[in-house]
Amino acid sequence: MADIAPYTTKFWAKADKQNPTHIHLLEHHLADVGACFEALLSLPTMRQRLAQTGNRGDLDDTVVQRLAVFATLHDIGKINIGFQTKIWTSHDLANHPKRLRAGHTLDLAPVLNGTDHETCSWFFSSLGWEKMKAWDSNHGTTVSDMLIATLSHHGIPIQLIGKRHSNPLIWHPIGDLVPRKYLEHVVWLLHRWFPKAFCDGGTPLPSTPAFQHMFLGICTLADWLGSDETFFPYVSKPDNDYIAKARINAEKAVKAIGLDVTHQITSAYDFERLFSIQGSPNSIQQKAMKVPLGKELVIIESETGSGKTEAALLRFSLMYEAGLVDGMYFALPTRAAASQLHQRICDFSRNLFPEGNQPSPVLAVPGYLRAGNAKGHHLPNYQVWWEDEPDDATAKQRWAAESAKQFLAAQIAVGTVDQAMLAVLQVKHSHMRAACLARNLLVVDEVHASDSYMRVILKALLDAHMNAGGYAILMSATLGAVARQSWISALNSQGNSLSSLDDAIQVPYPAISVPSARGENVLAAGRNTIEKDVQIKAIQGMMEVSQVAQYAFNAAQQGAKVLIIRNTIAFARRTQLAIEEIAQFTHPNIFFVCHGMRTLHHGRFAAGDRQLLDRTVEVTLGKNRPDGGRVVVGTQTLEQSLDIDADLLITDLCPMDVLLQRIGRLHRHSRSDRPISCQAPICMVVLPRGADLSPLLTKGLNGLGPYDCVYQDLCILEATRRLIMDFSESKSPWRIPAMNRQLVEEATHPQALEVMTNSLGPEWLSHANEIKGVKIADGLTASNVLVKRDKSFYQDNQKVLFGDFEAEVRTRMGNEGFEVAFASPVASPFSRTDTISCLTIPAHMMRGAAVGEEPIVNHTTTSGFEFNIGHHRFQYDRLGLAKVDQQ
Repeated sequence: MADIAPYTTKFWAKADKQNPTHIHLLEHHLADVGACFEALLSLPTMRQRLAQTGNRGDLDDTVVQRLAVFATLHDIGKINIGFQTKIWTSHDLANHPKRLRAGHTLDLAPVLNGTDHETCSWFFSSLGWEKMKAWDSNHGTTVSDMLIATLSHHGIPIQLIGKRHSNPLIWHPIGDLVPRKYLEHVVWLLHRWFPKAFCDGGTPLPSTPAFQHMFLGICTLADWLGSDETFFPYVSKPDNDYIAKARINAEKAVKAIGLDVTHQITSAYDFERLFSIQGSPNSIQQKAMKVPLGKELVIIESETGSGKTEAALLRFSLMYEAGLVDGMYFALPTRAAASQLHQRICDFSRNLFPEGNQPSPVLAVPGYLRAGNAKGHHLPNYQVWWEDEPDDATAKQRWAAESAKQFLAAQIAVGTVDQAMLAVLQVKHSHMRAACLARNLLVVDEVHASDSYMRVILKALLDAHMNAGGYAILMSATLGAVARQSWISALNSQGNSLSSLDDAIQVPYPAISVPSARGENVLAAGRNTIEKDVQIKAIQGMMEVSQVAQYAFNAAQQGAKVLIIRNTIAFARRTQLAIEEIAQFTHPNIFFVCHGMRTLHHGRFAAGDRQLLDRTVEVTLGKNRPDGGRVVVGTQTLEQSLDIDADLLITDLCPMDVLLQRIGRLHRHSRSDRPISCQAPICMVVLPRGADLSPLLTKGLNGLGPYDCVYQDLCILEATRRLIMDFSESKSPWRIPAMNRQLVEEATHPQALEVMTNSLGPEWLSHANEIKGVKIADGLTASNVLVKRDKSFYQDNQKVLFGDFEAEVRTRMGNEGFEVAFASPVASPFSRTDTISCLTIPAHMMRGAAVGEEPIVNHTTTSGFEFNIGHHRFQYDRLGLAKVDQQ
């Protein structure tokens, strides 16, 4: 053995890729993770959430130490020789027979299921399995579940049957490395490290499947922390008392990244200071504060711009002060909305926490790398460089911002709702996401924007979150009875029968709803200060973009700020070009301009350009907007979260709840500089020609229709169209928000839709049934990709497993498309100094493309560039991304 390198005589867990002789012993890494798990369960909220999933009020020290034993065993599969020889050189292996390489999780399956009988026998004997089986009251099934759970820490549950057939030789000794002997040594160390775990008797381990799932999430987080070399430097010399050092480092790690908030304090409550405004809470904000803090779910319904965000933040500040939550995840439907809100949350956090106790709110949007006001950049080997060059302590506080999988570990984060939804979907590390989220208040804005697929997932998220003792706030300006009661039923499986149309219309608005024994309790919140009478004008001719352009031009000539929202990018681009044709020579100042370029606003821009456009829109149409008429054209990206205020709104037909959301951008603020023609708010709604929407039953138009369209339910669209026509012809205004409830219910309530559909004939009845079928199918599809938290890891192993759903899930969650990186950054059309290094191209624009094909830039100009990917040709310029043959 003299010719064998020293590291081949020791079991290692971590090794330096550049220098394999620099190793961290396996027993030390096991101690690191076990200590991190202990440190996490020393946090009151984390411990309470885990206990809640096991139907326990608390976890005693014996249970905690037994759980720590399982967490410590997470990497025990690394004792196999196939793993240990991964870093051996050919010289190291010269005197030994060839051995197969192996991993340390899936390769345990034959041992765990008994297929490798020889190894199975000594493995469980060495573990002291018969004594461990006494830790539960189910004859060892619970400890089996916990072992499988901890071994699933790489993000996907281990499948015991039919997945992997390892070579039994990987468990045979090689030189000084004897797996069986080393396992016995590890178990001896476990008795020293966690003595209470091995005492006779004690409280049995909780046996609920939900407990196993939450345990896995916390165990995975412990592994991520315990694998951070900055906290746990490599130690290659054996030390039987290493656990003491590991525990000190674990405590430091948990504090350093901001998980330990036990000593964090807040400033005294002061509304004006919290939000840097003058005044006092309005009616919806006061009601949000008065609802008992112990209510797991609160639904806030109020008009756009009425202060729902502040209401949620006020409630969070009270819940945090009461020790009910450790932090908050604020979820929004789009990346743009999250980016816009991030600065407001940073300001709020800075005002809530005194200096020295302030967290850095994370922008939980992949690729953005923002923590507080600091911006970061990814480097090789998973490193991050922060532009403000912080010291080590400050940098570690931003740990949660450095990876999308870590976002939910932030004390305060603002991001897209899909990041929260990943906590209940069959994607890697969903359990860690769920465990991190459980300790925080979940706030979801614009819940009306969810389709059937997303609604099922969000409901599952609420169910899992609140079953673990978590708290949630849902917010919407336009929530119908069907949607509201479906959210309430996340806590009340019985729910209550859907109220009639008349009763639904009489429900108070604005309002706050909470679950009750009878289903829901809707509390009137009183009127807020924002009220307006909106004149509705119907414009026939959705295809005629020149007509829309002319209306906008005429108003802009008179000094109006005009907002045009089209349902699709194609129609938005055509409308922008039509306005330019009318006005580019006579009235060049009416255009929306970003850094000297006429443009529009939609989602098909590079990330950097999109952020620039967001800021420019808010300057152009914001509270302190410049003088003079302007026309801003865009899509649904303009209807949410941006603080914009138009004098005139021109919008395509869309579902009533979405339409009211868009109207929230009209006369948003009180001001005295509106032109005479727009002193009263006017909303012009562009409709398809015809007596009804029957032609769209067979062929969609501009995002309206049943086949691959944005808004597929023509019944709701037709009900909305009729209300628009009625009020347009009668010239009676919509009184906002007083009529919000009535308008939404008359356009979405099943009773109203059934009466209308029956009057339209068999084609419409068929369509209504098809839509119901689509919603059911979407719901079933969503249910199929959810983590089955009612299934155990061992007993239900074939049912709890993740399928090959990751790609499908991410596509349905809105991340569809190909992200392509350019070999050399290309200049942005809005700035010659800003560059574009990558673009996301929608999947439907890349059909037939080979995976991994690189873009080739073949032409650049001052206004953009053209590039090819295989046989696909694209243009990116001031109007965004387009396929050259699809402009």
